[in-house]
Amino acid sequence: MTTDPWGRVDDDGTVYVRTSEGERVVGSWQAGAPEEALAFFRRKYDALVTEVELLEKRLSTTDLSAGQAMSSIDKLRTAVRDAAAVGDLDALMRRLDALTERAEQRKVEQKQAQEQARSEARDVKERIVAEAERVAEETTHWKSGGERMRQLIDEWKAAPRADRGTEQALWKRMSAARNAFSKRRKAYFAGLDQQREQVREVKEEIVAEAEALADSTEWGPTSGRYRELMQRWKASGRADRASEDRLWARFKAAQDTFFQARNAVFAERDAELRVNAEAKEKILEEAKSELPGIADPREARARLREYQEAWEEAGPLPRDSRDRLEGAFRKIEEEVRRAEDKEWRRTNPEARARAQATVDQLRGSLEELQGRLDKARAAGDDRRVREAEEAMEARRSWLEEAEKALNEMS
Repeated sequence: MTTDPWGRVDDDGTVYVRTSEGERVVGSWQAGAPEEALAFFRRKYDALVTEVELLEKRLSTTDLSAGQAMSSIDKLRTAVRDAAAVGDLDALMRRLDALTERAEQRKVEQKQAQEQARSEARDVKERIVAEAERVAEETTHWKSGGERMRQLIDEWKAAPRADRGTEQALWKRMSAARNAFSKRRKAYFAGLDQQREQVREVKEEIVAEAEALADSTEWGPTSGRYRELMQRWKASGRADRASEDRLWARFKAAQDTFFQARNAVFAERDAELRVNAEAKEKILEEAKSELPGIADPREARARLREYQEAWEEAGPLPRDSRDRLEGAFRKIEEEVRRAEDKEWRRTNPEARARAQATVDQLRGSLEELQGRLDKARAAGDDRRVREAEEAMEARRSWLEEAEKALNEMS
């Protein structure tokens, strides 16, 4: 008789396997040595081991469902129980028992994950439905609102499913929102023709007044009235397209008639004002050349007043040069004002006192840091030496700027 730890071959060639329940026959061997028989049936055992290992790996490294895992475990359990193999079949059964526990745990986890997924799906669809209800109730931009409603329907279809009862309740709300939006949109367009007719009547009145003003020579008041009519035009809404185009052509023709006449008068007037522009060009050049050279801000202010008086006496400017010349003169006035402000800040005792306090504080801080540096060097503390040196370097930079500002006030 030939044996190994998990089986044996008796003299007549019968092959046995040992288990916790005792020995059982797994086959017979007549074709060769008993050692070959044991090797053959050990290979069958190794094949079972490989199947168990593969299932263990799938269960630990993939998202194999609990149901599939339990089905595979049951098949392997039957295969091991009835196996025609020699090896530690009890150990394989224990490994299958461990796999069963893991599969049961996965079943619990998968159930929890399903509940979580359904909860998340409910939240997603609640958001979709809430937005659909808001669109149905609030939107007045019918094109974009209709597009958004279609997008929400697509989002609903693409979203994961919740439980059946929740799906039905939410879809009922979603369908009601879509229907409510369609009813509101239909009601709006049903009343749009009536609204456009009212707009047409308002714009007829606007055009009639615009045409009555076309020959006015009260340039200022009439220009303002045309602006008001334009604002009324824009605020009144839109009539039907044909009426809108026809009324706008009449309105623009009346407006163009008035403004062309006004522009002709203003052009003639501007030609008469060219001499004023030449006078102010000369004043501007003189001011630019003289005022920057006056160091005393009070003297510069007095001289500026003289230029301002001359500027006013020169009279109004033509429209094509008004902004340029007035802007250039304002820049000169601004430069004088900045010089006065700078002089005031320089001579302000409170500002000087604050600058002096800043300098004193920074000097005191440097003295304190010097003391720390000396102690750190004496102690051989390289880190504290480096920190103190860096802090002192920053304080010296600040002190230099503060002293410079104080000197400018002195």
